[in-house]
Order: sequence, then structure tokens, then C-alpha cells
Amino acid sequence: MVISSIIILAWLIKPLIGYVIDHFFNKRIWIFIALIFDIALVLVIGLMQLPIFLLIVILMLNSANAAFRDVAVDGIMCVEGKKFKATGKIQSVQWISISLAGILTGIGGGYVAEKWGYQAGYLLLLPIYLLAGIPAYFYQEEDYMTVGKAASTLAIDLKKLFTNKNLLIVALFIFLYRYSPSFGTPLFFIQRDTFNWGKIWIGALGTLSTVFGIIGALLYYKFSQKINIKKWLFYSVFLGAATTLSYLYYTPATAIAYDVLYSFLGMFIYIMAMDFMARNSIPGLEATSFALLCSVSNLAIVASNLSGAFLLPLVGLKWLIALSAVTSFLCLPLIKKID
Repeated sequence: MVISSIIILAWLIKPLIGYVIDHFFNKRIWIFIALIFDIALVLVIGLMQLPIFLLIVILMLNSANAAFRDVAVDGIMCVEGKKFKATGKIQSVQWISISLAGILTGIGGGYVAEKWGYQAGYLLLLPIYLLAGIPAYFYQEEDYMTVGKAASTLAIDLKKLFTNKNLLIVALFIFLYRYSPSFGTPLFFIQRDTFNWGKIWIGALGTLSTVFGIIGALLYYKFSQKINIKKWLFYSVFLGAATTLSYLYYTPATAIAYDVLYSFLGMFIYIMAMDFMARNSIPGLEATSFALLCSVSNLAIVASNLSGAFLLPLVGLKWLIALSAVTSFLCLPLIKKID
């Protein structure tokens, strides 16, 4: 767990990465730079036997490359999505792709790791990285940034970010919208210890849930340009509270139903929130502002996990679920204040 936390440190500074991407070179070039470094690092891991210290360092660099690619792609999504009013459609395609990749990685990656070892698994990433560069090669940005252009504008851009009233309200809304004391880990132990579910069945249920999540993403792709996003966010708060309270009745049958149904609804609502964030990104600072909102969202998840862990032994699971449902409504007063 400690090693995993160290490896993903770069993802905690995504707004800073976004600022670099917005002001130096352009998003397309940063994707290429990250992919080139990824290929080099994969070759090192795949062809050399490394001590654990160096392996961790290289995995940190690889994770940083992934963070740069992620922020650059999200910046493109904001720019092109707002231009064609298709941020929701693009996000749906992104999350469908991520979900499918997760399924393939879970199945194929597990097989490769068991039969051939982790080094072969990394070497098999080479054609994936090469394929990823093809769409980036054909994408052309209208405004190309050059090195040094941003050197004297940091204070101006920081002021633009942190004095933008709408962005700050959106950030606070997203934090409160995402935040509720978490109780997911206790449910896992109930599945394992009370329901006596094995690892294979839990994994299979997770895969089935991912499939239904993809269906939810497809549905959002179809309706994203037709819905009133603020109104649907308002209704989703009540739906979220209701689904949270449903966990007060948790049996093997309802656990399966909840995983499947809520994966479908959850993906639809999750992409809707991400779409809302993309629509409220600041022109010219799309990568920075969207990364900032994503960091706020991630911070809310961390706060949810920590508060859930703190409250569980104090109030018990049932009261934690009830409290989690009540905190869902904290974001409601802010909806009307968002432009």
C-alpha cells in the first residue's frame, strides 16, 4: 500500500501539470513526450533485472508520464468538447475505453503475469503505446504554445483561476457532491466473511458491474446533449441518498443487484459530473482548471475514505450509512449559484 501511494504521487499535482501543458509546447506534443518516455521506461523494466528501489523510481516516472498524458487528453477534451458542445460525448467515449481496457487488463494482464512474469507484461505495452500515438499524430491544435511564453504570466493565470467566482463555486460543489463518509470496505468484508464469497466470484461480479457501467456510459453518450445538466445533478443528489440508504438492507441477493444496477447509474452520474466540470473549465487554461477540479474531486474521495474509517468504529455500519446519505445533501444550496 505504501509503495502504491508513492508511485502515484504525480497524480496529486495534476493542476501544476495542467499549467505546464497549457503554457509550454502544446497538448499534442506533451502526449508524444510522455509516450516516448513510457516506451523507454518499459524497455528498461522489460529487459533489465532491477533492484526494488530502482523499480519503484521507474514506476514513479511511468506514473508521471501517465499523469501528463491524462491531463493533456482531458485538456483536448475540454477545448474540442466546448467548441462542438460535445464534452459529454467525448467523456463517455473516454470512460467506455477505460472500462474496456480495465476488463482486458484484468483478464489478459493476470494471465501474462502468472504465466510469463511482469517483465513480459511491460514489454507487451510497447505496441499499445505506439498505437496511442497514431490519433495524437493526426490531431492539430489551433493555438500552439511555445516554450517561455508563460514565464511572465504565472501570477496573472493564478489570479484568473482563484478569482473566478464560478470556478470556485463549482469546485466547492464538486467537493460536497463527491463527499460522504465511505463504507465500501466494510461491505467487502461482509461479502468475504458473512456471505462467504470467494475471490473468483467477487472478481466476476466486479467484471459484470464494469459491463453495466459501460452501458451507463453509452446511455450518457446518447443523451448528454439533450439533458439540463444542473437539473439532473439536483435530482441525482436525491437518487444518491436513496441508493445509499438501500445498503441498510444488505443480503447476498441485494448485494448483486446493487453492484449491477448502481454501476449502471453510477457511471451515468459520474460522467455527468465530469461533463459539468469540463463545461466550467476556463478558456485558455482548460488543462489546468479541469485538473484542478479533478483534484478537488479526488480530495473529496480521500476525505470520504478517512472520515468513513474514523466514524465506523464510533457509530457502527448502519449509522455510518445513514450519515453518508444525509451528507449527500450538503451540495444542494450551491447548485443555484453556478452559472
